[in-house]
Amino acid sequence: MPPDRLRSIVSMFGGGTHYVETLDLILEFVQAHQPSTDELIGWHRGTFSNVSRQKSIMRRVRYLRKVGFLREDEECWLLGEAGREYVQQQDVSTLLRIMCERNVGLRSLLYALSAGPMTIMEISDQQLDTHPELGWSRGETDMAKQRANWLRSMDLVEKQDDEYVLTDSGWRFVEDAVEDWAGTDWTSTASPSGMAAGTYETTAYARAVDPEFRATVIAQHDQTCPISGVDHPGLLDVAHVLSWSEYPDYRADLTNVLPLSKTHHAAFDRGLFTIDREYRLRVNPSFETESDLLQRTIVEQADERVPLPDESLNPEYLAEHNSTLAWV
Repeated sequence: MPPDRLRSIVSMFGGGTHYVETLDLILEFVQAHQPSTDELIGWHRGTFSNVSRQKSIMRRVRYLRKVGFLREDEECWLLGEAGREYVQQQDVSTLLRIMCERNVGLRSLLYALSAGPMTIMEISDQQLDTHPELGWSRGETDMAKQRANWLRSMDLVEKQDDEYVLTDSGWRFVEDAVEDWAGTDWTSTASPSGMAAGTYETTAYARAVDPEFRATVIAQHDQTCPISGVDHPGLLDVAHVLSWSEYPDYRADLTNVLPLSKTHHAAFDRGLFTIDREYRLRVNPSFETESDLLQRTIVEQADERVPLPDESLNPEYLAEHNSTLAWV
């Protein structure tokens, strides 16, 4: 993980759906007045109700400095590079890009929510499963709430009763992000080898996806290829049932993807095996191999049920994929 990718995301004053409004007020004040630290603290106390503790105020100011919205210059505060860019553009898409560039986990949360509504506890578990380097305790929800509230304030997520769901804006982001963020670099610090869930290596078709999408897929399948049993995240690819090139609308659909070892991904894409609607392994009758690995994990498992969670793959997608294989 690059050093400028932050594990902790800090809440803002003003309530869970007003983080962006609060950020806008802070940046407007700093741009206009170039305040000292004391003046910035005093402004917070006068602007937001029930805000008085210097420690609480400075924790948020330091976070904004780390993200790049603010910078401290001798005796005053100025807009940082990210702050100047956001103030100039003044749109949510710019803010979201900045937040995703500087904070771990926001994109993976959006991907996970595309599979269905989630409670705050489920969000907390998803973030830890996908990004173990975040390091908070199981059952803790404060950090998950801060992430969800940043996305809510950007109108990407909304809360319905006790669950969080994607808005239309959130869906539009997810549909484009798998490809748009494919060139980004992110690896988890949880693995000393560097071969972690966020590491992308070249597949048979030299295709890359957003590292956080990749990490999300692998985490949802317990870091394991269901065909081969390979359980090292750095040795897994994201395989699409309906192909990346022919079905661009399904690239970010979590029911259209599964993690496969690099060898098994290549074999799947070449039609040497497939999975049917009942999640049974089907093997191409013309497939011949002297490899013990391929014999054990593919040939000898023909017609057995693949250990996939129920509803993890869309049966209609499997049927559509299999209709293109002459031997099925």
